Amino acid sequence: MKLLLRISIILVLVLCSCSTNKVVQDYASVPLKKAIFEVPYFSNPEMDYVYKANITVYGHELTGIFIAKKINDTTHRVVFTTEFGNKLMDFEISEDNFKVNSIVSELDRKILINTLEEDFRLLLKKEYLVQEQFENESDNIYKSADGNRDNYLFYSKKNHQLEKIVRSSKTKEKFMLIFITENNIFAERVQIIHQNIKLKIDLNYFKSE
Repeated sequence: MKLLLRISIILVLVLCSCSTNKVVQDYASVPLKKAIFEVPYFSNPEMDYVYKANITVYGHELTGIFIAKKINDTTHRVVFTTEFGNKLMDFEISEDNFKVNSIVSELDRKILINTLEEDFRLLLKKEYLVQEQFENESDNIYKSADGNRDNYLFYSKKNHQLEKIVRSSKTKEKFMLIFITENNIFAERVQIIHQNIKLKIDLNYFKSE
């Protein structure tokens, strides 16, 4: 009987510790105020989103140009080139599909392609269905379930801007997107930082001379 009691207590403690994701463990749960969160940053079909890209992976650094274009209501086309204009990768991405139009052999690695697909699907996603909301003094946080992952959107109360998206397992953070913007319409800088692999992508808006 004592053994069963101990096991029961341990199970309760384990379940309680897993009930709140570490991403929001220091935030208060509040009543849900919106069912859909719309992200404005890559949503204009009339605009080519062109950034200088700096990719750091396991101590190696790559630079180039990142171009994203919304080609219809559901799909973006994304192109990576060198700074001299040579195409490295060309793909189309939507909520449900991912098509590689072309890729150089040096980058044609399944693990890299899968990682970029997950990164940029999150970056270019327009709408998030919200199931829960949290807050502290500075941010409202909206939780959106996504298969076996959760996305947490951090919206600044002071600046009235989406400043961060954290993609998480049921218990811990996997990677995050950080947005630096002046007007909540266009992101001048985007950082994608992974926690479990040494990969960081830094996008800075390319201002033509």
